[in-house]
Amino acid sequence: MDDLAGRDPSSWLARLRRRAELRARAGLRRELAYRNAEDDVLDLAGNDYLGLSRDPRVVEAACRAARRFGLGATGSRLVRGSTAVHCELEAAAADLLGQPAALVFSSGYLANLAAVAGVWSPGAVILRDAHAHASLVDACRLTGACVEVIPHNDLAALRERLAAHRGRPLMVVTESVFSVDGDLAPLADLHPICRAAGAILVVDDAHAFGVLGPDGGGAVRAAGLADRPDVVVTATLSKALGAAGGIVAGPAEFIDHLTQTARTFVYDTALPPAVAQGALAALEVARNSRDLRDSVTRRARAAAGFFTREGFVVPHPPGGGIVALCAPSAESAVRWARECRMRGVTVGCFRPPSTPDEISRLRVTVSMALSDDEFTRAVEVIASCGRLVAANSLRYDGRFADADPIGTANGVFAGNGSVR
Repeated sequence: MDDLAGRDPSSWLARLRRRAELRARAGLRRELAYRNAEDDVLDLAGNDYLGLSRDPRVVEAACRAARRFGLGATGSRLVRGSTAVHCELEAAAADLLGQPAALVFSSGYLANLAAVAGVWSPGAVILRDAHAHASLVDACRLTGACVEVIPHNDLAALRERLAAHRGRPLMVVTESVFSVDGDLAPLADLHPICRAAGAILVVDDAHAFGVLGPDGGGAVRAAGLADRPDVVVTATLSKALGAAGGIVAGPAEFIDHLTQTARTFVYDTALPPAVAQGALAALEVARNSRDLRDSVTRRARAAAGFFTREGFVVPHPPGGGIVALCAPSAESAVRWARECRMRGVTVGCFRPPSTPDEISRLRVTVSMALSDDEFTRAVEVIASCGRLVAANSLRYDGRFADADPIGTANGVFAGNGSVR
């Protein structure tokens, strides 16, 4: 029996300790990594794509709002938490996304829970991409609906399963830029399939909003799907805008429905006005900074090309600001990230169950807070540390030689690629 209950009042704690030991042995233990305001590392782990979290215009806007409204929102949006700032942010986000209306949540996670629950209806079938974010996975589960997982970006499989459920309410759930590998969903091809089957398409545009599309309006808008009555878009304010919070955007009737019924909106304390004001300022900077937005994707593609030439496996060409690098094991991924940190570079370390295919990765996220020289140096450090970990892995456990996930068997680590 694997439940946590038992006759001994402390038996559940012993079971938790056992589970912790198993995670540690598998290299899956997570550690909180604290940073201070003066941290001088080269950050390729965070999601501050445009470098706006410390932009003076953004910070000053947030400070002005904090002096006016105080630290917190003091209540839920329907009680005391709504301000004119929230209204302005919603209008600006809807306009940038090309949607009729939008609603601000205190996090992107809560926005996804609300969007999926709001679209769902009794008897509905949800078809979810296999690489969808954990918040979308949870959102689908919480509806209690029949949920089918579709192989990643497999339009033929999606078409087949939609046909199998013809006559039932249908919803398709995906990301636009996938958060682990950074590849793009084929939205322009996906939507006609959904429309033909009468399915509503829910797209998490978190990693595209502020970076891709006209004026940074996201991948949904870039695919020509803005203002479609059968498309719902979610996004975060915590990636390209460097703030916090989430957005659901779509038809006005749907946004009104969420205002009345979404539990993660009705019963949650509102996003602080200062954060909303900072996000609004960041949105305007992003909208008016085409060169800055274009530089994110340009850097990501250059880095992906460099890593590929150096023999590393990049599972997908980057569609936005994410470059993924396959690692041979969870333990090696941890060592790789640790070596980078010791040399002044932070990079994301993704291990199961955070990876959709059980393959551990390092995730490099572009930040325009770094200069060109700093970004080049950071990418070179990552490659150097990868070679070091590969050599140690070959010597001690042979895992690289067995799976050859980053090209060690071909002896290509001495490459001389350039990220410029």
